Amino acid sequence: MAKIAINIATGTLQKDDLIVGIDLGTTNSLVAIIHPDTKKAIALKDIDDTTLVPSILHYNLESQQFIIGNDAKKLLEIDPANTIYSVKRLMGKSYQDVKQKSISYSYKIIDTDDDKLVKVQLGDRYYSPIELSSFILQELKHRAEHVLKTSISKCVITVPAYFNDAQRQATRDAGKLAGLEVLRIINEPTAASLAYGITAESSETKNIAVYDLGGGTFDISILKITDGIFDVLSTHGDTNLGGDDFDQALFQIICNQLEIAETSVNTDINLKQTLRLLAETCKKHLSDHENFSYNFKDKQISISKTDFESAIQDIINRTIESCLLALKDSKLTKAEIHEVVMVGGSTRVPLVKKCVRDFFERDLHDSLNPDEVVALGAAIQADILAGNNKDILLLDITPLSLGIETMGGLMDVLIPRNNKIPCKASRQYSTSRDGQSGIIVSVFQGERDLVKDNRKLAEFILSGIPGMPAGLPKVEISFHINADGILHVQAKELRSGISQSIEVKPQYDLSDSEVEKMLLDSITNAKEDIQTRSLVEAITEAEQMIQLTQNFSYKHRDFLTQHEKEQTLEAVRNLENALGSKQKDEIVKLTEHLNTITSPYAERVMDIAVAEAMKGKEI
Repeated sequence: MAKIAINIATGTLQKDDLIVGIDLGTTNSLVAIIHPDTKKAIALKDIDDTTLVPSILHYNLESQQFIIGNDAKKLLEIDPANTIYSVKRLMGKSYQDVKQKSISYSYKIIDTDDDKLVKVQLGDRYYSPIELSSFILQELKHRAEHVLKTSISKCVITVPAYFNDAQRQATRDAGKLAGLEVLRIINEPTAASLAYGITAESSETKNIAVYDLGGGTFDISILKITDGIFDVLSTHGDTNLGGDDFDQALFQIICNQLEIAETSVNTDINLKQTLRLLAETCKKHLSDHENFSYNFKDKQISISKTDFESAIQDIINRTIESCLLALKDSKLTKAEIHEVVMVGGSTRVPLVKKCVRDFFERDLHDSLNPDEVVALGAAIQADILAGNNKDILLLDITPLSLGIETMGGLMDVLIPRNNKIPCKASRQYSTSRDGQSGIIVSVFQGERDLVKDNRKLAEFILSGIPGMPAGLPKVEISFHINADGILHVQAKELRSGISQSIEVKPQYDLSDSEVEKMLLDSITNAKEDIQTRSLVEAITEAEQMIQLTQNFSYKHRDFLTQHEKEQTLEAVRNLENALGSKQKDEIVKLTEHLNTITSPYAERVMDIAVAEAMKGKEI
């Protein structure tokens, strides 16, 4: 079997180059390597013997410097307005994306006029999530260099499988700002599968479900491992769901018990941060105990495990719905899943494990530290890129179909969902009008037949097409998804060589919840979509037939009989009237009728034209 290129294209990496694996997490981040002696993946520890670096930044207004990690975490209550957490949830987002959630942050999220991406205000300065994430990556880089006593410049960074193009590119840009060359962006569930699958026997074939519930994101991926080849069959998830939501549920319970109004909490950011941290403490306690009690300013808080589980049941149910959709996409049954891998700190909650175990009807695979497993997988991927591990091949996929808008507002898919990446696809199109000098290329992502129901990613114009009759220009549209899942689109007119390309970065006209509904909508509306597509295609063909007939019959009117002119006029009128009825079968029938009555004289006119052109010439 030919291997998909997952090394860099130039092949210039040397085996002795040290490449680290980084898990840039919502709650915690860490860095891992392959141990030079044991050849096993290990997470690097600091002087306090901990592998985790809290993904928290504190901005000192006086020094205008950042503190990262545990030292910043200590300042969450003291100075919440200048202490940033969960920045990963802001990556690649616009203000419109996050404004519904901004009330849950203790720091100020603003909307700027000069940039579509959201900014965080700290004092009189403004920082993008990319810049803030780069400071966390710098901290991880420094940790690795301190422990390993060597400089680090190359890495593999993990992201949630459902991160879109803008979020993936934002992660890569953050790495660049941190002084790191990001050799590969790898999906977190895929990294986890590497960490677990590395020990699988080469002769085995295993189907694995990777359930990854972190602090701010959720992914479920179905993978098949055969002879060292990791094949992602399907993936699903939610980029805005995780342990933070468990904290928020407990936060509401605590506020209710303290009889504190939501408006009061939101105007007192110190109180808000204190109660948020108390909710996190409560969550961890209830994972091992039946009750949590706490005296807060002479008011007693008492929460049972039952209260907690009732509050988070709907959140967990959303993850189970994603599991169901991922299984359906993989074309496997629950009985065909050999192992269920639990990843992410939030999987420590007993109810999460129970619900996942009940759904898949089998014991869970959670022998590795759920906080470290993603970074360990990233280290293994880094080892592959360094050329030290040639026994493993990783195939990744694109989670949603990609295509362009064609006549009638239809979605023409070039790369279907769950296609292996990196990949390329191209298709030829033409113009619909005589002398047309340009075409608009609108790129969409989604599963519905009409582009209005899908997500618009980008749009550009291919201009300068030489004037030619409709249908004569050959415009090739090419899609290329690289190993990081970033889409590049090119349009080229083949006769003239004119081309235009773009690196797709999504527009922000849809919210996360609408994107998450895409797959479910495509299933529930499948029958209606098929009928709609058939009708649109029939209308488009009829309109083109009418225009072509009118142009041809007018241009060659001297060669048509009066009967042919009247017959054609009547057929065109009948077809135009049928277009308003929206009856597909009637439109198709009348289109075929128009074609039938025009074909004879069209052939006769063409024969006359050929005869005139050949007059006086010898063959």
